Amino acid sequence: MHTPPDILTLAYKQTLMQDEFSVLQEKEQLIPGSVQYSIQRYRRHPQWNMEDTGMLVYHYTKSEPKDNYLELKFCVSGNVYCRKKDTECDLCQFNASKSCMERVESIDVVSFRFSPVQLSQFVKPRKGNAALTEQILGFKHNSSFTKILPLCGKTRMVLEGVLNHTYSDSLENIYINAQTQMLLLYSLDCMLGEKEIDVISCKFLANEADREKIVKAREILIQHIGEPITIKELSRKVAINECYLKKGFKELFGTTVFDFYQSQRMEHAKYLLYEKGLSVTEVSLLLGYSSISHFSTAFKKHTGLKPCELLLR
Repeated sequence: MHTPPDILTLAYKQTLMQDEFSVLQEKEQLIPGSVQYSIQRYRRHPQWNMEDTGMLVYHYTKSEPKDNYLELKFCVSGNVYCRKKDTECDLCQFNASKSCMERVESIDVVSFRFSPVQLSQFVKPRKGNAALTEQILGFKHNSSFTKILPLCGKTRMVLEGVLNHTYSDSLENIYINAQTQMLLLYSLDCMLGEKEIDVISCKFLANEADREKIVKAREILIQHIGEPITIKELSRKVAINECYLKKGFKELFGTTVFDFYQSQRMEHAKYLLYEKGLSVTEVSLLLGYSSISHFSTAFKKHTGLKPCELLLR
């Protein structure tokens, strides 16, 4: 039986004990004719360094087709809530009420599980060999797998809507159904953009030493947030060729080397701008950009906002 990794462990990069969690809210709901989703909200300890993480789980059992499912799971940290409310508090979120006793920072784990019946409506019959998307949605791919997904700006916006909407009853069902279909679209587009099915597994990663090199490359990227590093330089530092580095990184972490690096830089930029109060010029220089306009363009592409717009919120 396929056992996917624990998404909290992936986000934290080490195992967390159950007694370390303080549950703020739990919710589980089945949207009629659509998806089963759940939200677990935990109090985030200040010393935890969590990384927003997404995961797609494809569970396939030939002998028990009724047990097949496709699950999207996301771990998002850093949202700020009032304990008196289920939705995010605008005042708390934008640091207007840091002294509020009800202010709490959270880790949200959101899960969406689709059955074969639910997904079959999206499968378009075709002659000959089915495309990879059809194989997954139609449960024709004959082995289970888990794929780590990057959280792009569009995915984050949808998740924010799911976590903070104010709909109820029938309107909530309609809203969640629409949002989960968008998440499914973005996740499949991210993971199944390749044409060949063997992109799901890089054979050379069966070697533990090669996997460690890819993990080390990721650590080096994080250490060089303010010092841009090329693929060639990175491949030399971890002693692996550029092609294997790019393929292995995409396989292990669900994103390209460049996209990961840019995402880390922009998240750090948000922290420097919003939490540390640095100017756009200072952040641009610290992150190694040759001009403020280049930094502003990259920031807007990642967050949907210009740096100055973030500071005004």
